[in-house]
Amino acid sequence: MAGVLELDGLRRRFGTVIALDDLSFSVPSGQVFGFLGPNGAGKTTTMRAIFGLTDLDAGSVRWKGSPVAPSERRRFGYMPEERGLYPNMLVAEELEYLGRLHGMDRVSAVSATKQWLERLQVDDRATSKVETLSHGNQQRVQLAAALVHDPEVLVLDEPLAGLDPTGIDAIGAVLVEQAHAGRCVLFSSHQLDLVEDLCESVAIIDHGRLVARGGVDELATSGPRRLTVRVEGDRSGAWARSLPDVTISEVDGGEVRLVLDPSTDSDAVLDAARAAGHVTQFVFERRRLSEVFREAVSR
Repeated sequence: MAGVLELDGLRRRFGTVIALDDLSFSVPSGQVFGFLGPNGAGKTTTMRAIFGLTDLDAGSVRWKGSPVAPSERRRFGYMPEERGLYPNMLVAEELEYLGRLHGMDRVSAVSATKQWLERLQVDDRATSKVETLSHGNQQRVQLAAALVHDPEVLVLDEPLAGLDPTGIDAIGAVLVEQAHAGRCVLFSSHQLDLVEDLCESVAIIDHGRLVARGGVDELATSGPRRLTVRVEGDRSGAWARSLPDVTISEVDGGEVRLVLDPSTDSDAVLDAARAAGHVTQFVFERRRLSEVFREAVSR
């Protein structure tokens, strides 16, 4: 059964620091949902609140319309940013143990452990101590620990940090598979290009407040129009510098990226470019998620 994870009016203060300030948004099942914000924005506090690991001053967390209780949290999977594994335990024994803590019988826990170690390509380290693994392999085992009990909700704090491209591909593929299987997948990352590739929707917070939320495609096509123009023989974009109601956001090797005011006539921009020389590129562009992020947190 599909569900929605709802965060409603979360407030949390640590002394004089307001970590969460009436934070509300929802995460539907069936898609990978990105949770973004600068350092100290409140992302980890939010994730810990979902699991009852930090007390809230106000607000509630609901799953499928009901407040999240300990019985529901046994069906959740959590991958913290800091290491949450016992370093001296053997990898397979630890995953089996964590599966049993979530209510699995021994046979099911052993089977799921074997499945996830193989899926995440660390089955050759099943009898190694966690502390002997490389950073990337520890990340894979940590993800296996979050998945071993087949959770309905998966909450991952910086799961892609410090990984090489192979590790990013492996973990990213698992997140997409889990979402397509109907799970609720929420993860944070500072690697916005990867978030843009993996996620269908995102929420961006700053100083504990929601500052943007929506589909990645929706956010990419919102805001001012953006043009990329190249005029042969003009590598500095001089032709565009006197255009009214047009902002040059970047010039890269003759490729000029422009932001147009709502009243700007793009045909007038094209005419100005043609007057300067042969136009070899004139393309309306989507906003990158990094641009959306910067604009949202600078307001």
